[in-house]
Amino acid sequence: MKTQKSFFEQKGGTYTQNGDVLLPDLSIGEAEQRPIGKYGRMRKRYLKEQHPVIFSELLLEGKLYPHLLEIDDACGGRMELLILQMAKQENVTEALKASDQMEWVRRMNIIRSRAEEIVLHELVYTEEAEDADT
Repeated sequence: MKTQKSFFEQKGGTYTQNGDVLLPDLSIGEAEQRPIGKYGRMRKRYLKEQHPVIFSELLLEGKLYPHLLEIDDACGGRMELLILQMAKQENVTEALKASDQMEWVRRMNIIRSRAEEIVLHELVYTEEAEDADT
């Protein structure tokens, strides 16, 4: 009797017999192991909840961790750039910081919130980023 290969086996995965149970042979690999930041964790949750098939494919192919690191790095860089551009455009300068710290903090918090909304929409909660990796 011919058995149909599982998705895991089709992607090159193997199993090890442990008593009466077959356990998948999973490993993290030799990739750089650094912590995934806030945006990478948000991306992981989004993929897991909204696109479980893509999440599983990335996980089984060993591409999930690098994908999450890439998204996290991209978000961090984009946040810095947006904050600098918005602060310059809205004249939130060191002079304002020196003369009225509370106003500077208020305006920078607003800018940071707006920049984060843009980053989340463009990079974390988008389908285009996962299509590029699959």
